[in-house]
Amino acid sequence: MINLDRLYEEKSVFGFFANQLSYPEKQTFHPLVLEESIDSSDPSYPHVKKYWELMHAYSLEEIQEMYINIFDFQKDATLFMTFVKYEDSKERGQMLARLKVLYEMFGLVMPDNELSDFLPLMCEFIYAADWKGDPRAQQSFSMLLAVLEDGSYHLMKALEKYESPYFHLIKGMREVFKSCIQQEVPANE
Repeated sequence: MINLDRLYEEKSVFGFFANQLSYPEKQTFHPLVLEESIDSSDPSYPHVKKYWELMHAYSLEEIQEMYINIFDFQKDATLFMTFVKYEDSKERGQMLARLKVLYEMFGLVMPDNELSDFLPLMCEFIYAADWKGDPRAQQSFSMLLAVLEDGSYHLMKALEKYESPYFHLIKGMREVFKSCIQQEVPANE
């Protein structure tokens, strides 16, 4: 079960992930971006710090080239979270539609040219959405995090294989997911 209050506390971290997973721009790696987004006590921090240090060894042009080579040309390292599991099947289309409805339910209007399982968009949604007190949130965000968890696992494994610095970013994001999972206590305890 998702701890929605804990997820809400992590909103700024998801803004950081959305920014870092979008096509790299000069301001993406401004020193204050990390400092203002993630506290050193955050579960993602050690992994994100490693990613940050590795990325600063490259020029912006090298990072942009790396981004394209990994996320655009490696089928197993796609930023589309349902693609590895469903590819272009009917089930994927249904999941994309469910995600779009979820976003709209919480006030996000989907860009026409974007698929709803695009990782930066999903992170941006968590960052921007306001689900406090909404009775639909538990079920909706459980589905969203299940898609993120599943898709990011495959992405993380591919990035590890390619020895990409983005591996550490995704690993950090997955640590945040873990911190938002609430273990249910059995009824007989």
